[in-house]
Amino acid sequence: MPTQALIAGGGIGGLATAIALGRRGIACEILERSQFAAETGAGIQLGPNATRALDALGVLDAIEPYGFMPEAVSVYDGRTGTKLTSLPLGKEAAQRYSAPYLTLRRADLHAGLRSAASLIDGVGLRAGFDLSAVDAQSDNTVIAHATDGREAGGTCLIGADGLWSTLRSILNPAARLHFAGATAWRARLPREDLPAPFAAPEVGLWLGPKTHLVHYPVGGGAELNIVAVTESGATGQGWDRSGDKEALLAQFGYWADDAKVLLEQVEVWRIWSLYRLSGLKRWSRGSVTLLGDAAHPVLPYLAQGAALAIEDATALAACLAGELDGPAAAFRRYERLRRPRAGRVQQTSRRFGWLYHLDTPLAQARNFILARRSRRTTVRRFDWLYRRENNGA
Repeated sequence: MPTQALIAGGGIGGLATAIALGRRGIACEILERSQFAAETGAGIQLGPNATRALDALGVLDAIEPYGFMPEAVSVYDGRTGTKLTSLPLGKEAAQRYSAPYLTLRRADLHAGLRSAASLIDGVGLRAGFDLSAVDAQSDNTVIAHATDGREAGGTCLIGADGLWSTLRSILNPAARLHFAGATAWRARLPREDLPAPFAAPEVGLWLGPKTHLVHYPVGGGAELNIVAVTESGATGQGWDRSGDKEALLAQFGYWADDAKVLLEQVEVWRIWSLYRLSGLKRWSRGSVTLLGDAAHPVLPYLAQGAALAIEDATALAACLAGELDGPAAAFRRYERLRRPRAGRVQQTSRRFGWLYHLDTPLAQARNFILARRSRRTTVRRFDWLYRRENNGA
């Protein structure tokens, strides 16, 4: 294989990038700071744009047995428990977008990607490599340095090291993460003993002032993944911190009884603080580039963070494989292709977060529109996101 690409980060974006490169005959090595520990405790939604990209990577069949295909997404008013609307997923979405909408545990997706990467010739995985510095010695030689003194060399370096990206801080020290003023709380419960509507085979979205709640089946349908978001909390790095149950319940004290009973059943909550990024004028510099949350972190209100990273991976591999003038030119093309798409998703996610958290009287206007807008009209509003288009992926 002619090219040795280094990939900083062995999460979903890094593994997808390695698979995409390996399938195109580009040798690569993942540099992961951890020991590739499983991503436990969290669920993930994969829209049709994400599952289509996974299918292109040849890994969709491997993860589908661990996933769940929800039949619909139902939207509720959090204070009254009133169902406002329901939009079709399941077979209807799969037919409309030529790819399924799946929900599953992050650990299952991560394990499927890691297994696929390990089977591709020319794809290496190096654990315990905590990136600390980078030397770009020429247009086609990059040396990555670890905190323990180890080095790794390649023709290019791709940063898939997440929201708190070390490589981003090296490329652009002026880029800054800003606390978005919100905290996400997550948990899982066995699904078999839950009452309606939480036992339904669907994604549930509950809207409330400065709060919202999302739940969906994972583990092949055996568990319910729960995510509550509150406009409160403090800054904090990492996505697996312990949360105070009573502090969360206080935020939902005015909600409908059904939702409160669900939240009260959870004994252990894990939290992560939500952040926005500013000051990153470009993703690439020479033979070094960024993807996924390292380049364009997105708030979770559209459930598109992992999807964008997987799309990035397929687009970047295509650019690198098709560029005769070297990695720097390939990365410039990749950024031109992907930046408008990522920016639109970021902007739309922020707007959805605002809509979810409205208070009276704007919340009443929102609910009125949701309840009376036709399903056809609402579904079409997501075509730009889920349909195949010229987005570089």
